[in-house]
Amino acid sequence: MNSFAELIKNRRSTRKFTDQLLTPEQVESLLKAGLMAPASKRKNPWHFIVVEDKEMLSRLAACKEHGASFIEGAALAIVVLASVMESDVWIEDASVASIYMQLQAEDLGLGSCWCQIRSRVTADETDSNDYVRRLLNIPYQLDVLSIIAFGYKDQERKPFDEAHLQWEKVHIGSFQMGEE
Repeated sequence: MNSFAELIKNRRSTRKFTDQLLTPEQVESLLKAGLMAPASKRKNPWHFIVVEDKEMLSRLAACKEHGASFIEGAALAIVVLASVMESDVWIEDASVASIYMQLQAEDLGLGSCWCQIRSRVTADETDSNDYVRRLLNIPYQLDVLSIIAFGYKDQERKPFDEAHLQWEKVHIGSFQMGEE
C-alpha cells in the first residue's frame, strides 16, 4: 500500500483512458470513499449519479464548451451533486467527497479527472448545471458541482515535482507580502 504522501504526489489528472471497464468492486470502492467523506454537521448533502453508458458519457462530454471531452473516453463518470436546501456549504462538502473518490481511484491504480460544472456553460451558452440536470432527470433542489471521469490510465504522468511547490504562498501568523 502506498503512503498518503506518495498517493497525493502521484495523483495527476488523467484525460486519456483505455477501453477497459471497471469492476463492480472498483466502482463500489469509489462510491464508498465518497460516502465516507466528512461533511459539515454530518448532513451529507451530496448525491452521486454513476454513468457507464457510452452514449450518455458522450452526451455528458458536451456539458461545457471547453475541457469536458475526456468524459467520452472514460469507463465511468460520477456526477457529483448536492442539496442546496440541505446545507449552505454543499459546495465544500461535495468537493471533499469528490477528492476522496479521486484519491481512492489513484489508490486502485485508476485515473480520474474532475470536470467543473458549477458556473460553466455549454457551447450554445446553456448553463452546464441545467444541461446535466435535464440529461439525468435531476430534481430542482440539487445542483451539480462536477463530473468526475474514471478509468484505466492510457498514459502515465510523472509524479508532482516538489520543486514546483509555491512556498511563497504559505504565511505564518498573518498574511505577509513578499520582500519588496
